[in-house]
Amino acid sequence: MLFSNKRTFMRWFIIFASFIIISLILWNTYEFFQTFKNEERIKMEYWGEAQNTIINANENTEIELPYKIISNNKTIPIILTDEKDSIISHKNIDEKLMLIPNEAKTILQKLKKQNEPIKFEYVPGKFQNLYYGNSSLINKLKYFPIALLLIIFLFGALIYNYYRSTKMAAQNKLWAGMAKETAHQIGTPLSSLMGWLEIMKVDNVAETTLIEIEKDIVRLQNITDRFSKIGSEPVLETKDLILETENSFLYLQSRFSKQVEFSFNAPKQPIYISLNPALHSWTLENLIKNAIDAMKGKGKLDVIIEEDKANNVKIKVVDTGMGIPKKQHKQIFEPGFTTKKRGWGLGLSLTKRIVEDYHKGKIRVLSSEIGKGTVIQISFRKVK
Repeated sequence: MLFSNKRTFMRWFIIFASFIIISLILWNTYEFFQTFKNEERIKMEYWGEAQNTIINANENTEIELPYKIISNNKTIPIILTDEKDSIISHKNIDEKLMLIPNEAKTILQKLKKQNEPIKFEYVPGKFQNLYYGNSSLINKLKYFPIALLLIIFLFGALIYNYYRSTKMAAQNKLWAGMAKETAHQIGTPLSSLMGWLEIMKVDNVAETTLIEIEKDIVRLQNITDRFSKIGSEPVLETKDLILETENSFLYLQSRFSKQVEFSFNAPKQPIYISLNPALHSWTLENLIKNAIDAMKGKGKLDVIIEEDKANNVKIKVVDTGMGIPKKQHKQIFEPGFTTKKRGWGLGLSLTKRIVEDYHKGKIRVLSSEIGKGTVIQISFRKVK
């Protein structure tokens, strides 16, 4: 508990410190922007005075410095107007645009919005207005805080994703360890059950009873095998997909309510793919159980295997259940997503991982209609 509290304190301390640092950077950027803007206004005031000096110059007036002030401005756009805002001259603005009256007015309006004009009296009772815009450096400084915030946001997102992925990796490792331990714990009573089965055979127990018990023991062995494979790379073998699918289908069919009408359709010839039988059986079990849950234990369930011309084989699990809204077609395969009152929401996400990560196949909701049913399709590449 103490370690957890310290970690929480450090997390909030880092967030608070980051907020303070960001605020200081933004404030200093704003101050620098305002200082630079004020300096540009002073330059424009000097420019206006230099312009006034040149207009009123006589043979005794020193105009070298005013000319330097005027000619040294190469970045700040300027428009000089009379009292009625008729344009007299301009500087650092595209000449072609200024020749078009409407464009010239638009540029003037833009400069009016950027800065307050500087008014000066060039002769007694006569005034001119100096309108100026922001220099390219000022314009760049305007977007600097936005760029800074964007960089900070991206950096924060990177850190968040790193910690999230680290946490998920730790959780996955924990779940894998629990799964392997579960497989180990099941192994002991399973060995005893196999021994009792042999005793029952000696005692001449009815053969039909022994066959069903043996099927359940084999099923428990498969489940143990599944759990032991979590967290490790499974071994794939070249197997007949039809045979492996049908075996799992028949086992599940015999253990569900007779109110569910099962059907299995597949080509007559074998179809070979790279497969892990235990994990494939788990995939089919998850899909069939979800389909039966969607039908609330009553309806029609079809498992269909088809080939296509692109060397693929497809398994379709078709039910007559409640259907899935279109916006949830991808969500149902996400860990933790469930529409049931009970359940962890791991079945279909685990199925997706088995199909796509281990068998390099694809799984998706092929079609679904509310109140009528759903078709989920798995695709695998055939072994040539």
